[in-house]
Amino acid sequence: MAEDILLKHEDLISELKHYLGNPKFDLIFKSKIAGLTKPEQFLMKMEMTRLSQPIARFIDLRGLVTGQVKPYDHNGKQHFMDETAIEVFEAALKQHGGYTLAVYEAVMNTENNHRVLQRKTTEKIAEQAIDDSLNTNVIKFASYESRSEERMNYSIKVTVEYNDKKSIAASTSDISLSGCKIKLATRYVLKKGHLIALRLVGLEQDFELGLKNGIQYEVVAVENISKEFNHIRLKRTFIENNEAFDNFLESFIHGNKRRYKVNLDNTLDAVVSKGYEQYYIPRVTSLYVFLSKKDNVLYPSLSLTTENNIFIQRYFTDERQNPCLYSVLNEQRINALLLKQTPVKEDYLYTFTHISAGKIYYYSATRNELEQNPQLKNLFLAFGSQKDTWQCFKIQIMPSHPDDSFIPLSLPNTVSKNIEKLNKPPSPRVEGLVKNVKYMVVLTAIGNKTEQQHNQQLNYDKALINQLKHFGHSKSKSAPYLDIVPLEYVNLRSDKRYLYKTNVSISVNDEVVHGLTRDFSVMGLQLECKQPVSLKKGDIVLLSFPDLQKITKTYQLSELKYEVMAVNKSFTIINLKASRVADLPHAGVLFFTQLINSNKDKLKVSEEAPKVPGLSTALRNMVTKSVCQFPLYLHKEGAHFKAGAIGFGLYPSPLHVLLQNFGLLGNKTDLSSIITDEQIVNVITPQIKDLSRQDPPSAFTLVINFDPRKGSISESITSYCIAGEDYNDFQEQISKGLKSNLIFVMRLYISRTGRPDTDYLSNELKYVSQYALHKARELEEALWSVAGVGDIVDITEEALSHLKLEQQQVDQMGRRKLLWLNRLR
Repeated sequence: MAEDILLKHEDLISELKHYLGNPKFDLIFKSKIAGLTKPEQFLMKMEMTRLSQPIARFIDLRGLVTGQVKPYDHNGKQHFMDETAIEVFEAALKQHGGYTLAVYEAVMNTENNHRVLQRKTTEKIAEQAIDDSLNTNVIKFASYESRSEERMNYSIKVTVEYNDKKSIAASTSDISLSGCKIKLATRYVLKKGHLIALRLVGLEQDFELGLKNGIQYEVVAVENISKEFNHIRLKRTFIENNEAFDNFLESFIHGNKRRYKVNLDNTLDAVVSKGYEQYYIPRVTSLYVFLSKKDNVLYPSLSLTTENNIFIQRYFTDERQNPCLYSVLNEQRINALLLKQTPVKEDYLYTFTHISAGKIYYYSATRNELEQNPQLKNLFLAFGSQKDTWQCFKIQIMPSHPDDSFIPLSLPNTVSKNIEKLNKPPSPRVEGLVKNVKYMVVLTAIGNKTEQQHNQQLNYDKALINQLKHFGHSKSKSAPYLDIVPLEYVNLRSDKRYLYKTNVSISVNDEVVHGLTRDFSVMGLQLECKQPVSLKKGDIVLLSFPDLQKITKTYQLSELKYEVMAVNKSFTIINLKASRVADLPHAGVLFFTQLINSNKDKLKVSEEAPKVPGLSTALRNMVTKSVCQFPLYLHKEGAHFKAGAIGFGLYPSPLHVLLQNFGLLGNKTDLSSIITDEQIVNVITPQIKDLSRQDPPSAFTLVINFDPRKGSISESITSYCIAGEDYNDFQEQISKGLKSNLIFVMRLYISRTGRPDTDYLSNELKYVSQYALHKARELEEALWSVAGVGDIVDITEEALSHLKLEQQQVDQMGRRKLLWLNRLR
């Protein structure tokens, strides 16, 4: 048999692989196989021909290798590989002179590939039992791909011919134009890469297919489903070049897909991943800033804002309402951060502002910059922390690629014209805005009052006060423009707004300004004033509605308290929110509620048109492709919360590495050692159970003592969790663990969720509903069970610097920790 012959000469095949691409390969090949029989020589030649075929396969090793995966571009196509795979890929490319099947197989068989590491593990039943004991899902962000065509679940009799075996009976499980899956008895051994001939006996009984020799397929994968049967995944080689059969098969699938139903596996996986993603991005407290490169200079060009992170963008806005991130994220600082060797470049950023002559000036320094200027470190920290505007941010920088702005649907274009339209890449205008993006910066506000007070107690030389100018940022008239892009998301606004114009009087400090409403909702409204007003966010004003008062006697619509939420640059358009005292009724809220409920068929909903259509989605996709934190999802079961899922992005956090160390980063995981059920019930639940989706996230502090010498995760981890941001209570546990353990201090932010953004998933859900309504309902129910979403951020270095610890022990622990993390990455 051919398979036995190939196995017999496996060492020779491995040797010949090393010569592929060599100009003298033919001579070497002939000399090496001279002692083989003619049939054996023929099979060896076929194997070398197979390995030499150019291919265009996409390589995605995220979650498949123990190394740190990162984007890698080759010939305009982006792959995701770790350093080991990249070395193998580049060496194989050089050897073979191009991207061939031999290159692909070399990359997929690196020593740190999970599949290779587990090849000898044959106890599948035991593995399944272990997997069933894990109760937290692992959601791999942006891991889904678009399918090029529909596959139909269709079972017909077929015969398989290979290795001189004639007419082996089998049956299909699904079929598409370019591939199929068959059910074959385990006694027939097929391996990846084998070529077979398939006869569609079940179809040939009813149709004249004109296929004398069957159809040639290549084995893509073999999946064991029982002791008796394997599933063999096949793809067509199209060697027949039979257009008539192709047209028949395409027409047959299209005409029968409702009867036999299409295969939904790919779409179901995508809906689950995208469903969890749509919860996470809008609730993150970190600001996403994109750095573009122009004339060889990096600068902030775009930022993606949400209701949870907008406060950071506003913090970096001066008296003219102009963004000032260009000064804080300056090229010199960015280039210094990029010199770090880790995939994600991290540091801590300390900032404060000073007002002079009505102008706001920013002062900032990173932790690394202060370490390099020890004589000024205490000066900056002590002086700056006296300011009300003092802030500490975790700053993280990672590569970002314009190609990541496009994530097509998981549905093939053949489904409908609408899907084909939606699967088109971003518009030229959007592509123009993101084409120069090179990096993404994640800014997370992690400072707290206790740390600020600790800094205030530092001693410094007051004679050096003028040296603070080294950390000051001057204003630039030619600063690059930062485009602030709000995330488009169904849940961003709690109430629908309706377009409506009516007269309004605004009382501000005994002065009355007249204007018109532009739109209103139950809780707020937007006004356009006839003249500029001197208002700022947080001001309280009194509104009167003379025309609306004429249509109601039930409510008094004069001198109603509203809080200013935003004012435009010309000070003529104001966003306001009803200002209520505790739970006391507000006449404006009551009136507008009744007005909306009574006139929904007459009122026109206000839809905010994005400044650049598609840009928010493009940036959202780029964020999704480069997640570096630890997303956490709490599911509601009855009156209780549980850890229902975690997210896993391109860049694993230290907690991901911890789980990976114990083999707990597959499709499911066990989070109970990191965040215990007791902590969820007694610490987290009381803080979030009464929160609404509109409330800011609750902060928690998580401290982990990890002993890498222990064999199980439950034995090696001791976890502590408290509500709030003060970790001083953990002084003793941290101090004890410094000598032999690895210490992780984490900030956990948890928000309550609203309804899932099914608009984001509507096309895939609709497609699933057409063929499996019950599955679509199950998916929606699963998404509705998500009651809280969190983000875990590592703040270890900053936290330990504020505790009374021996610095030498802290440094030694930090080095041990870095070595351990890098060993697994």
